[in-house]
Amino acid sequence: MSTRYFELLDDVYPPDQWALGVPLDSQGQRLRIWTFRRGERADIDGCIRIPVTVQGQALGFSEAGAAVPVVDEKAANVFAELAPGQVQLIPVDVESRSQKYFILNVLRVVKCIDEKASTEVQHWTPEDDEPEQVGEYSAVHGMRIDPAQVGDAKVFRPWGWPAALIVSEDIKDALERAGVTGLKFEDVTGPDSLAVSEKDTWEQRHRARLKQMDTARDAAWNSMGRLEEAAIIPIIPSGPDWPGHRQAWRVIHRESGSTLLVTDGLSDPFIDRDALTTGFGLELAIETNEPLPEVRASWQLRLLREVADEVAEHENVRTWLHRGLMSMEVSGDAMPEPLVTSEGRVAVLLGMESSTLPRRFPTPAGEVLLVTIKALLPSELAFMLAQGRGGTAELARRFAQESDAPHLSRSWRKPVV
Repeated sequence: MSTRYFELLDDVYPPDQWALGVPLDSQGQRLRIWTFRRGERADIDGCIRIPVTVQGQALGFSEAGAAVPVVDEKAANVFAELAPGQVQLIPVDVESRSQKYFILNVLRVVKCIDEKASTEVQHWTPEDDEPEQVGEYSAVHGMRIDPAQVGDAKVFRPWGWPAALIVSEDIKDALERAGVTGLKFEDVTGPDSLAVSEKDTWEQRHRARLKQMDTARDAAWNSMGRLEEAAIIPIIPSGPDWPGHRQAWRVIHRESGSTLLVTDGLSDPFIDRDALTTGFGLELAIETNEPLPEVRASWQLRLLREVADEVAEHENVRTWLHRGLMSMEVSGDAMPEPLVTSEGRVAVLLGMESSTLPRRFPTPAGEVLLVTIKALLPSELAFMLAQGRGGTAELARRFAQESDAPHLSRSWRKPVV
């Protein structure tokens, strides 16, 4: 009987699980995710620290920051026993946790994606102005691999699509027997059960659903101000997948003179479901009255992207956002100095209501929540934490008392505490 292979993902259920930030080196600098996707041993001096961005239940398998796999000792033992020489287990200190954790650095890269059996693949071309990536995959939807190309690899990353982590069936079974938590497996072995004609029909329906949501969101964005026609689309998508596997940001110029930046795609229909849905059911927005001569290089867009990565990766974060206010800390790299804490982080308050922005907007699939992002000063973060459970609400109340537009994000302002 032939071996089956599975993509290993972190399971976002239950909603009270923790969320891990981007790994940091001994100097507090962020480690590049590509360090752990090249299929090579990583040589890193000093201790690696991983912050806990959302407190909650610790898991045996998690994806830290932008999909860096982190495992506990039980999971590490499974990989060490069944795939010796195919992984590097790098010890890390997880903030506020005494247990042993490791970054799982996979050392095998296998050219095995079955392009005909996969739902859709797209390649980088010379016209994309990314010469080092020409021929590799710019997108892979409904990935399937050819088992005949795998050889003796038990854990590996597919050539050209290193975001995916593939394990053999015996490793899957061993992890489950060991009781490792946080696991999710998707079978990627060989052709799936859909015939080619059925796939074509499914893709047509999915494109039609995306167009419906695009039209609805554009109507909502235009109601908030003057929408720039061109979306900001990353050449290389960052972080975890969005529901429709499309990452985009839109720029809206408000009548007040401020600029509103919004995510455009967190409410896309899920690519793996044949139904019209609102995806994660929300979009994010950050508004500022500071000058933005170059939006792409702005700290506001960087902050929006950092928060979007956390929202896309963690269901517990999305659950909290649908309930109301919550706070979060993200990397302070390239952020304005007044916003950065002594730990190199930037705190945000999510979900503040605004009298000038809708709380929700309609789409054919249902209402979508619009979540505002408010950048906090370090003193405001310290105050909020000292207040305990009611800290976020008290901080929001103080912002509302001070301004008619309390949700605005600025780097230079007086604290409200």
